[in-house]
Amino acid sequence: MTPIIETHLLNKKYGETHALQDVSIKIPAGTIGLLGPNGAGKSTFIKCLLQLENKTSGSVSLLGMNIDEKGRETRTRIGYAPEQDCHIPGMIGSEYVTYCGELSGLPFEDARQRAHEMLDFVGMGQERYRKVDTYSTGMKQRVKIAQALVHDPDLVFLDEPTNGLDPNGQAMVLDLITRIWKESGISVILSSHLLHDVDRVCERIVIISQGELLVHDELAHLKQQRRPEVELLLVDEPAILYEAFDRLQWKWEKLNNGKVKVVHGQNSLNPLLSLLDETGVAPLGISASPNALNELFLKALDKGPSK
Repeated sequence: MTPIIETHLLNKKYGETHALQDVSIKIPAGTIGLLGPNGAGKSTFIKCLLQLENKTSGSVSLLGMNIDEKGRETRTRIGYAPEQDCHIPGMIGSEYVTYCGELSGLPFEDARQRAHEMLDFVGMGQERYRKVDTYSTGMKQRVKIAQALVHDPDLVFLDEPTNGLDPNGQAMVLDLITRIWKESGISVILSSHLLHDVDRVCERIVIISQGELLVHDELAHLKQQRRPEVELLLVDEPAILYEAFDRLQWKWEKLNNGKVKVVHGQNSLNPLLSLLDETGVAPLGISASPNALNELFLKALDKGPSK
């Protein structure tokens, strides 16, 4: 199956600063989370794909088409909801989405019909007849998604769509994103710095940090992976347990936080639990290592934004 996105050694420089560095990736259809801390290069990556920014070097194909050769044709099959407000002051919601449909090549009547269909889809009722300037943050996010979908694209980019929303608003937008793929078959690239958002709605994940591709994998695969180690909070100094660790050749060490780190090397915690039962040691707490997704995200956060 042709990837919806394929890049080879994609680079973007601002002066001497590398915003993107040798990003090579093939992304299949579906719901994909583009994750990383603020300033990691996520928005720059999207803008280079959409030719809103000129890439410095490398190649990009969207929906099987090289953007340098078929950029205009490619963009007619792609929707985009930017992080910033993109409405036109003074326009009412239905007029604005209709106008965006016309800009995408739809005749006026078709654009108007599709606009109302998409406003229904995103849950906009009578608000569609109000000026977008008067909308709440949540309404503005939903009308941005409506305009990104109005021309029935094959792929849509949503850049930080839950920014500024309360928990109810976030849940509503995330449910909407899930429906875009499941009900309409439109692939979604969700760019976010929030692990929770991506974890909730995406099938695959791409993590970018300091302009470099850190990981690309199926979300379920990453969540299944854990380092074979735990941290134990013990009541006292159980020598019998430490001797058992040594006998099994499990590496262990006392940490500064008062816990004992044990590298057990097993696929599950069952052997450790059996050993605790056998030695009669009842720890106050057992902290399993985080899954690979959490570890990779924390690694990205530790690296921080590009300088």
